[in-house]
Amino acid sequence: MSRVPELLAPAGSPACALAAFESGADAVYAGLAKFNARERGENFDPETMMKVVDFAHRNGKKVYLTLNTLIKEQELPEVVELLDTVRAIGPDALLVQDLGTLRIVREYFPSLELHASTQMGFHNSAGFAVAEKLGVSRIVLERQVTMQELADIRKRTNLEIEVFIHGALCCSLSGMCLFSSWLGAHSGNRGKCKQPCRRRYFAKNGNGFFFSPQDLCMAEYIPQLKQIGVQSLKIEGRLRQPDYVESTVSAYRLLLDAPESDFAEALGEARALLARTCGRKWSTGFATHDSMKELVKADSVGAAGMRIGSVTELRDNGFGFVSSKRIGVGDRLRIQPRGGEDGPALTITRMFVNHELARRAKSGDNVFVCCDKEVPADGLIFKIGESFADRKRQLEQLPERKKALDLEVELDAERIRIATLNAPVEDFEMPLNLAPAQKHPVDEQKIKEAFTEADSSEFALGSFKCTVKGEYFFPATELKAVRRAYWDMVKETLSPEQVIDQSAGVGMMRFLQDYRKLSPAYTLPERLKETVALKPHGAEPASRTALRADNVFTVNKESDEAILPDFCPEGKLSSLRKAIANAYNMGIRRFRVTALFGLELLKEYKDIFIIASTPLPVCNSMAAKELERFGVNRVMAHIELEKEAVIALKEHSVLEVELYRLGRPGLLTTRAALPIEGPFRDNRGNGFEVRRDDRTGLSRIYPQKVVSVPRLEGVFDFYDLTNANWKNNETATFNFEFPLV
Repeated sequence: MSRVPELLAPAGSPACALAAFESGADAVYAGLAKFNARERGENFDPETMMKVVDFAHRNGKKVYLTLNTLIKEQELPEVVELLDTVRAIGPDALLVQDLGTLRIVREYFPSLELHASTQMGFHNSAGFAVAEKLGVSRIVLERQVTMQELADIRKRTNLEIEVFIHGALCCSLSGMCLFSSWLGAHSGNRGKCKQPCRRRYFAKNGNGFFFSPQDLCMAEYIPQLKQIGVQSLKIEGRLRQPDYVESTVSAYRLLLDAPESDFAEALGEARALLARTCGRKWSTGFATHDSMKELVKADSVGAAGMRIGSVTELRDNGFGFVSSKRIGVGDRLRIQPRGGEDGPALTITRMFVNHELARRAKSGDNVFVCCDKEVPADGLIFKIGESFADRKRQLEQLPERKKALDLEVELDAERIRIATLNAPVEDFEMPLNLAPAQKHPVDEQKIKEAFTEADSSEFALGSFKCTVKGEYFFPATELKAVRRAYWDMVKETLSPEQVIDQSAGVGMMRFLQDYRKLSPAYTLPERLKETVALKPHGAEPASRTALRADNVFTVNKESDEAILPDFCPEGKLSSLRKAIANAYNMGIRRFRVTALFGLELLKEYKDIFIIASTPLPVCNSMAAKELERFGVNRVMAHIELEKEAVIALKEHSVLEVELYRLGRPGLLTTRAALPIEGPFRDNRGNGFEVRRDDRTGLSRIYPQKVVSVPRLEGVFDFYDLTNANWKNNETATFNFEFPLV
């Protein structure tokens, strides 16, 4: 019989967390204000997060905290300080994307369990093998993995697998999208995505929403996911409100708990609940190769929600329209410009129906919504949510966390002594007269269980160590009396403010001590030799001394370096292994890894030089140090980074650093069939091109302009001529001259 997976819900706010638990979620994932992939959401402050974690644990639930963005070198001290706060909060796990963050957590905050965010891009069993060595216990799977590939991976790993089952889909492979960053330095890899994939674009043969996928709904696949043995089923939506959370969680709880014989009936009920969530049209995402072909429709507006009309009237105090659905005060609307740009969102607080003040409107009514926001003329109006209880009173009633006391107990036949290790109270002693035990002598576990009941609203048991000198019978009534006497003493003599968190700052100080010692462990040659990546039979390098890099499948006698792919489905791993072996047998000893799974494929080759290269993101020295463990010799500074961030990385990295100096990087990579190929532009005239690779099945967006940045002292140069040439009229420096946000 298949095990029922964990149902994991989004919590973009404390109210969403409570709504999720009340509706049947086993766990929620949530973020603090910084360094999480949904920084646009309401998120949590540390005090509220602590209360929600305690609430979850009292009710047998879990909370996973997200710290899943890329971190610049200059931000490492702030991240470490935040991690000390996270340690004190005590979530059930921490989701991470950045390799440096992962290393810091594992080395300096070992009490935190690690989950690999989908942003790390793990999509095959080779990647899972790397993840296990990184110290994670669970992987949030890349969303563009088919059900068959998932089943194959499940058979080849012992790690827990978490998969998305519902919500909005990104068009790009996770962690590899540069589209938003290219259009204004707002990086999706740092929680700042402006969702350019949802906009309208223009091509020679027409215009449309070429990169906006439909929403994911895997309701029909629940039995299959249970059978495969997935540990956690994840609902997307940390930017959504409690009404969405309630409906989606209730629907999937129904499906997970339904007996196999009743699943068809439960599926109908679940779909009725999901229909209330005001999303885009449903799809099964990347579940099969056929579903990938139907995922993106050029004529489907990218905005989320239920279309209810178009703006027909604009005034200073609001806008009018004819509603095609029932709406009311408390519902939430978004008014979307027809070009797909971001539009204002609002909650209806006052409206007129057929020229009279009202709280409800039905289909066909003339509605005027009062608001002070700038509304686009002729904008499309979407209902994105319904009224919901704000749970303000419930949140206010959540108790403060009790102060944990760390105890050390000594017990013999004549006395018990209790030392409180983290508070200024005298040792507690009580005389005893214990008889030798005939059977079942008292042990540390029994004493700990007794002292767990603190009978206090302010104090609780923290760490516990007990030494029992002999084997004694300790009557339960006497043990309870000792426990009661100790806690009564504590309540009379100690205030919560006097309790010390003994672990506070320990990991942070250890990190800072080690970080100060960190310095480049390599000597730069007088002249740095550049590497040039070429398409087959492409233009020659400008310098005859340059190293030539080629795709591992197309290496030839002229090649100096083999580039491994950034995506390799499970079924293609064997052919990639053969290609690597072929390159090695040809004498190639330099390999460029563009995704973490490549490190597993190279582990058997001991005399090679490995470069970690875009789109594998290396933003800080801790990431470089982590890659050093896997035999990496050089890292490319993440292509999104500005000049100052690259310099900071170079000054601390224990590995050689390389800079992407010239080329057209892929801005978006997808397995979805796109309704466009070739050149296109946005409404501001920015030019792009879509190219599909029939061999890999991947489509990529490339910018019309070529990235060209100046030489930086002390780093190696990389020139990418696979989609560019030396003489380019239109160039850009990407984020090199502007701070990445």
